[in-house]
Amino acid sequence: MSSLTLSAYAGRAWPFEQARNLIARLVKSRIAGHEDQKRALGLIEAGKTDEALAAFEGLSRAVIFETGYGPSGLPHIGTFGEVARTTMVLQAFEAMTGKAWPTRLICFSDDMDGLRKVPEGIPNADILREDLYKPLTVVRDPFGEYPSFGAHNNARLKAFLDSFGFTYEFLSSTECYKSGMFDQTLLTALARFDDIQKVMLPTLGPDRRATYSPFLPISPKTGFVLQVPTLERDVARGTIVFEENGERFEVPITGGHVKMQWKPDWAMRWAALGVDYEMAGKDLIDSVKVSSQVCKVLGGTPPEGFNYELFLDEAGQKISKSKGNGLTMEDWLRYGAPESLAYYMFQSPKSAKKLYFDVIPRATDEFFQQLDAFPKQEEAKQIENPVWFVLRGETAIKSPPVTFGLMLNLVSVANAQDKETLWGFLRAYIPGATPESEPVLDRLAGYALNYFEDFVKPTKTFRLPDDKEKAAMIELAAKFKALPTDTRDAEVLQNLVFEVGKAHEFEPLRAWFQALYEVLLGQSQGPRFGSFVAIFGLERTIALLEQGINGELVAG
Repeated sequence: MSSLTLSAYAGRAWPFEQARNLIARLVKSRIAGHEDQKRALGLIEAGKTDEALAAFEGLSRAVIFETGYGPSGLPHIGTFGEVARTTMVLQAFEAMTGKAWPTRLICFSDDMDGLRKVPEGIPNADILREDLYKPLTVVRDPFGEYPSFGAHNNARLKAFLDSFGFTYEFLSSTECYKSGMFDQTLLTALARFDDIQKVMLPTLGPDRRATYSPFLPISPKTGFVLQVPTLERDVARGTIVFEENGERFEVPITGGHVKMQWKPDWAMRWAALGVDYEMAGKDLIDSVKVSSQVCKVLGGTPPEGFNYELFLDEAGQKISKSKGNGLTMEDWLRYGAPESLAYYMFQSPKSAKKLYFDVIPRATDEFFQQLDAFPKQEEAKQIENPVWFVLRGETAIKSPPVTFGLMLNLVSVANAQDKETLWGFLRAYIPGATPESEPVLDRLAGYALNYFEDFVKPTKTFRLPDDKEKAAMIELAAKFKALPTDTRDAEVLQNLVFEVGKAHEFEPLRAWFQALYEVLLGQSQGPRFGSFVAIFGLERTIALLEQGINGELVAG
């Protein structure tokens, strides 16, 4: 039994809690007999998962984790969050079981759904309008790159997941239905049609209830995915009868001639694929309950999982793709590292969090703080560190020697327009550093330039110092002038700033730093001032102080 397995089983981070719940569920669902279950649970709780596996062959089937994707639109930040968080649970599970149980992560695309509306911002929208109600893998690609719109978005999803290094298996709903993978479960659904209706109908309004069928036939005439009543069904033949525009059709429910309504479809997929774990947003709690009931009707066991909270915009409103409030994947990756996004997804998934531009610098710096702490921690603490989940155990990446917040202020004061200007300052602060030797720092510089240009620059407001602040700044400039011009010791510089603030009786002392930020940087918050001076340079900082004292920054 490895120390990692033992540490993981005692882990308190939320992915370990989820993994423990999954292990208990696996034992209860896969092992028949009360005594067997009791014995297996005892072994697992003692951290002896290898013995449990050896003792009970029923545990040897691959444990399947699943995430779902609706390819009526491009992958978005919610898609990333669900795959990233599911991967974190899978990682915790593998650590707890010592990888004794094989695992699979399936990314499932609901690409057989009918296109119900034309997404905004898509070129050649007329093509989509002409193909409304057809399966997404039949709808023509408005980009002209793939055989269908569904294929286009599936390719984007796979490229998106690959760019983050996720390990997964991609499954297409269309291929699963057409290949016969779902046939046996679909036939079971036909045989238990009435039992499925008993679950579904009470959840629907009167009008929908009157025409609802768990089966959506693909019209042999129009190719549409039809929401029509099932008029007749023949279990022996495996067919249903429906009507379209007054004409009756009989089609087999197998081989891709029919797909299921989304809640029964979700349940059917769980049963057919043997899904053991799938999480979903808080807005789908009722849907999970209904689909779990249908899954049991089909003879399956609903997966373990949990419901994560949804993201909010700056005003506290739920983020909506149609409203366009909140961040997109492209937004975050323009202003912040992928690792910072994964870190943000790791944090408190059951708490509602705001997802807007201001969170990016903080998430970036917090991630690198955790990365700095990681090598100094014992293994039991390391696996609680978000870095272990974000980097999936591979921690060769090195933190930059400069924070993102500090870089933003350097861009601001230096009026930097490009990386080369920034590197002029960085080389002086970090002798021998180059973009090649400090690749993370180089990436950070690019993010800082983008963030400053789009968000900081338009909101900067400089002010004049009051008499007390002016006197303190004059003394600080004098103390800086007394130092050797090549002074780069951030602690020495920071202590001088503290000294002057205390001498001029700023209470609380942070009011002194706030004054420096507002007068010199045009903002109410800023970096550790000593570190900023060390990078910006003593002579430039003295000149900046004199500009602030004389009101030149306000005038400029």
